[in-house]
Amino acid sequence: MTYVESGVDVKAGEDAVERIKKLAAETFNENVLHGLGAFCGFYKPNFEGINKPVLVSSADGVGTKLKLAFMTNRHNTVGEDLVNHCVNDILVHGARPLFFLDYIATGKLDPEVVAEIVSGISRGCSAHNMPLLGGETAEMPDFYRSGEYDVAGFIIGIVDENKIINGSAIKEGNLVLGLNSAGLHTNGYSLARKAVFEMAGFKYDDYVKELETTVGEALLKKHLSYFTTVYPLLSKFEIKGMAHITGGGIPGNLKRILPKSFDAEIETNSWQTPAIFDWLHSIGEIDDEDMYSAFNMGIGYVIVADENNANKIIEEIDAVQIIGKIVPGSGKVKLV
Repeated sequence: MTYVESGVDVKAGEDAVERIKKLAAETFNENVLHGLGAFCGFYKPNFEGINKPVLVSSADGVGTKLKLAFMTNRHNTVGEDLVNHCVNDILVHGARPLFFLDYIATGKLDPEVVAEIVSGISRGCSAHNMPLLGGETAEMPDFYRSGEYDVAGFIIGIVDENKIINGSAIKEGNLVLGLNSAGLHTNGYSLARKAVFEMAGFKYDDYVKELETTVGEALLKKHLSYFTTVYPLLSKFEIKGMAHITGGGIPGNLKRILPKSFDAEIETNSWQTPAIFDWLHSIGEIDDEDMYSAFNMGIGYVIVADENNANKIIEEIDAVQIIGKIVPGSGKVKLV
């Protein structure tokens, strides 16, 4: 028996790596050291302007949104979703990205599919001047279904220790600002898929009048990065806390930064809920509480600031609104 007969094609893996190398090289900047090693990436950080540099790291995946990629045979967007998700996760603490790593695992390696995935990762990295410094591509026969894969991302960022934002400065009377999402981003897809494909019987290429597009296009809308919008604000305004609205929705993520002596009251009628959520609510007969715990409901990122700074931020950027306030309490998020 040969290795190929057992399900692993080394030549296909080498082909995929060559494609990845070209895509990764497009993301390199002056901090990447070339030609030093075959097993690792080398990065020489620039700490200029940072008195006490602290490295910030995070890892994440795309979840069952990948099922939409398999279904539509469209693999060039989930990589960008992954990068943007990870960037937002470190941005909430005031960090900017330094470099990115990826992990792609599949049952049977298709170099073209891998290249499509990495093209999205490369695009996301380039948008943040962040090198795709390395990664791993694994072919594991019998572990994944035919045509399926998983992808994970690992980000390293940097922040000045004196400028870390963690919510500890949040006080009574602060306002909660919500930045609009583009749709589901990368969360709630297990519930959405069940509602759309099992309960309502839609197909991915069905056109939906309420959404003004097909089911597949609506569900594959990109997970937005808030970095270029939010990071410049950090040097202009005092921001008390920030939250990336992912799994758990607004209640599950905003409470992660609330001091134990305060609550956040969120007014759910203070923003326009995108049509995708109203449609899912209707076709799936989903409970209101589940809607707000599974989905972002149109708010992808939250900033907490005092009233003066909050109003200045609203004047500074688009697609943001006041969605709530901080009141005495016990560290809970209340939807009102």
